[in-house]
Amino acid sequence: MEQRTIGSLSVSVVGMGCNQLGTKACDESTSLQVVGEALDNGITLFDTSDEYGRDYANPSDLSGWGRSEELLGQALGRRRDEAVIATKFGPVWPVRDGTDPLVALERSQASAAGIRIAVEESLRRLGTDRIDLYQLHFPDPRYPIAETLTALDELVQAGKVLEIGSANFDATMLHEAADAAEELGVRPFSSSQNLLNLLQRKALDDSLTASAELGLAFLPYYPLASGVLTGKYKRGEASPAGARLTDQVTEDVRAKMLSERTFDRLDALTGYAAERGHTLLELAFAWLLGQGPVASVIAGASKPGQPASNAAAGGWRLEPDEVEAVTEIIAGV
Repeated sequence: MEQRTIGSLSVSVVGMGCNQLGTKACDESTSLQVVGEALDNGITLFDTSDEYGRDYANPSDLSGWGRSEELLGQALGRRRDEAVIATKFGPVWPVRDGTDPLVALERSQASAAGIRIAVEESLRRLGTDRIDLYQLHFPDPRYPIAETLTALDELVQAGKVLEIGSANFDATMLHEAADAAEELGVRPFSSSQNLLNLLQRKALDDSLTASAELGLAFLPYYPLASGVLTGKYKRGEASPAGARLTDQVTEDVRAKMLSERTFDRLDALTGYAAERGHTLLELAFAWLLGQGPVASVIAGASKPGQPASNAAAGGWRLEPDEVEAVTEIIAGV
């Protein structure tokens, strides 16, 4: 598989999102299987977080905290050096009227003290001596970005972290972080991870543009719009059993995501791909990989077969004019 760079790291252009590992959707046995399948199909970037594995529908239940990291570490085992591990720390949003117990955890902060706790816990759960890419999961306005960057730089100097990144930062925040790192003389962020797919394109004129300006690798998540861009949802048909939009969202959200306009767009995109001998899934990856700053597309996997399918979908390349044409198709529907 093609490799691109995140700072000093070389990563596969298709990465695996590990937010489902250890959850009801992906038990221990399946988690180990899908990670192995990903490695066997050339996927080297594995993106997780310290909070992944918990029951997302019940934020007060912390029993699953860190389960994804534990299972990822177990699955990699002796193949650790074949992988680039990207994990995250920091606040868990949204704060529910200031009462969400998760935000009260010291390890769930972007403070220097919180970072020191979080990194040691992640290293232990992952069973490794270093984290390849350590990312601030969400902006944390409780602490100056200078404090966060200084603490992260200390981890880099100690060899516990190789590169640092941000997630869910907008353009203004990315520029502020870059300015702070330059002023302090510390390691800047090397990556920016944000929501971006063919149907949700806000980042195009915001964090993606800022990433290009600052020389950051961009890591899009939800590349398939929660499965909408796989083609498995059909106009006029009930959502398939076991699908994310069937089991994990409300009826109102599902109706909004599977609107008539959405299906009109899917028809147009499917037609464009079919005319060129490709699938909608392949177009979703190709369009993202045609965006200049994109280093790797973070695609989730919770079932056997999905990692192989995602890896295979990363092989189509669009020329810049084709990327623009696809964008215009979506905007025109």
